[in-house]
Amino acid sequence: MGSADASGDRSVAAGGAIGSVNTGDFVTQVENATLLPPEALDINPVGLVHLPERTKLFVGRARELALLDEGVGIQVLCGLGGIGKSTLAARWAADRVADHTVVWWITAETPAELDAGLADLARAMQPGVVGVLPEDALRERALQWLATHDDWLLVLDNVSAPADLGPLLARVGSGRIVVTSRRASGWQDIARTVVLDVLGPGEAAELFKGQCAGSGDGLEPLCAELGYLPLALKQASGYCAEAGITPRTYLGLLAKHPAEMFAATEEGGEAARTLARVWQVTLERLSDTPLAVAVLRIVAWWGPEGISRRLLEPLGTPLEVTEAVRRLAAHSMITLPGGELAVHRMVQAVVRADPGEATAMAREFATQLLCVGMSWAQIGADRHVAVHAEVLAGHTGPADDTEEAAGLFLTAAVLLGMDTAANRALPLCGRAVQSLLRIHGPEHRVTLDALQTLALIMHMAGGEPGMVEALLARVLADRARVLGPDEPRNGAARAHLARVLRASEPGRADDLLRENVEFCHRVQGARHPHTILARYELLEASPGGMSDIPALKELVADAERASPEDPLLCEMIKNALIMELLATGEAELALALAEGAVEDSGRRYTAGDSRALMARVVKVFALRQGGQEERARVVGAELLDDCLRTVGECQLTRLVRRILE
Repeated sequence: MGSADASGDRSVAAGGAIGSVNTGDFVTQVENATLLPPEALDINPVGLVHLPERTKLFVGRARELALLDEGVGIQVLCGLGGIGKSTLAARWAADRVADHTVVWWITAETPAELDAGLADLARAMQPGVVGVLPEDALRERALQWLATHDDWLLVLDNVSAPADLGPLLARVGSGRIVVTSRRASGWQDIARTVVLDVLGPGEAAELFKGQCAGSGDGLEPLCAELGYLPLALKQASGYCAEAGITPRTYLGLLAKHPAEMFAATEEGGEAARTLARVWQVTLERLSDTPLAVAVLRIVAWWGPEGISRRLLEPLGTPLEVTEAVRRLAAHSMITLPGGELAVHRMVQAVVRADPGEATAMAREFATQLLCVGMSWAQIGADRHVAVHAEVLAGHTGPADDTEEAAGLFLTAAVLLGMDTAANRALPLCGRAVQSLLRIHGPEHRVTLDALQTLALIMHMAGGEPGMVEALLARVLADRARVLGPDEPRNGAARAHLARVLRASEPGRADDLLRENVEFCHRVQGARHPHTILARYELLEASPGGMSDIPALKELVADAERASPEDPLLCEMIKNALIMELLATGEAELALALAEGAVEDSGRRYTAGDSRALMARVVKVFALRQGGQEERARVVGAELLDDCLRTVGECQLTRLVRRILE
């Protein structure tokens, strides 16, 4: 047993284990006492640094570094997993070592990991306590030191929730704390947040070349395909350097074997720091909200931006859908610019690459929800849905198409063609025709309709006139042969052929239009919209026919009494009448009709519907033609703002600009 000295009234000293102490006032029973060697009391942490080796490959981030420099107290770097939060924190902390007595990094994904990191800090500050004090006592020693000093910097990496920091923040002093977290919300009461975005194209290329300095063939398209995401770039560059392949070769492998490439890393690399794993942790945390995971799997098949919440409405109650979206945003899996959903394209790619059954189910749901969205009355919104359908087609093959998917692609092609995107519409329409030929064969009603649509889109895209005419003639003949000569939709097929023939064979086109009027009268009756449309098309094709204002007025009146009702037909003929009135100097009557059309559309459609917007376009044009320039500018500027907000940059928006200019 060793010796120990004590001094002072009723002081006690022990050189070994003791059972009880009698100081005269009372007896204290000591059980399992721990004796600390004298060197354990020495704390000299000056220059104590513990940081990960994550700063060698670092580019850009000047804005974020400046924000960290300006901050005090607690700051949170938040954003999508793989965005580079930890690398940024490590780089900034490494550059600030000289400013702090202690710079300490703690992986703090769970409260237990945070406690373990604090205990490690105590061991580093007081090596003499190693193997002597239990973990909770070590943690307490670290907290006591942090509470009584202010020249330290803690980096808490990958914190899951703000509440996990509560016990620490209740104790520590006024040092610096930098937190990295995928949680984008909940920090407002305790910290200032710095949200990270992806790198710029130049920075992305620089980061890639920092690890793979070989051939740059295909580097720009690879960086774009990887969405300029730092983790994806590091994983790809490490693989290319080790495999001795170019970025273009890697891009080809990624297209053919996405699941394998998302999991691949260089020898000795961190398996947990691959695209295949980094977001799986977040999905596991969201497992208590299954709809959130389902939403992410569904939107993985659509475009990465401009995802309307309305598309998700059939998935649950408004509260359930909102909660799913909220949780995804809170964990940085999506963002909500302007209230719409946006998701990083690499998150989409990794989710789609999952070979599980849930992926195929999500693809089917993605198709069904777009079909529902395409049925909305708002044509402007439909065009946004068409873009998502186009992306969905790019992620699947014709062999995967159901009749529902083929119909979706066909409708999307029509909408894209209407918006002067015929060159994009053509392959989408061809895909639909290919699938319908496989599903139904060449003579089915649905297939014939699709072939007719294909011919019209070929015409809009500037296709060979002879090929277009031959296809439309074949469709008309096949419809009459297969479905009968009095099939009502034969009239539409005949009218389409006539429109295409106007330029090359005007006489034959006129004959077809006259034949069509007689056909529609006989098969569908005088009041049917198809009959009124056939009369309008014949008038339009006649020399000087559109200047026949009495005939146009009669057609407007008949269209308003058509059975069944066809608002689009009414609007089309009325707009033609307005244009002719303006051309003949009857601006007052034209403006009155245009204003009435705006009122009618306001009752029939929502404000953001492109048909309501088009009625307002006609009104602005009528104001300008009628000499009311100032009123036209005011009304037109308001209309342009509404167009940009609701339907975005499209043919309708460009038309408003031309009128205003």
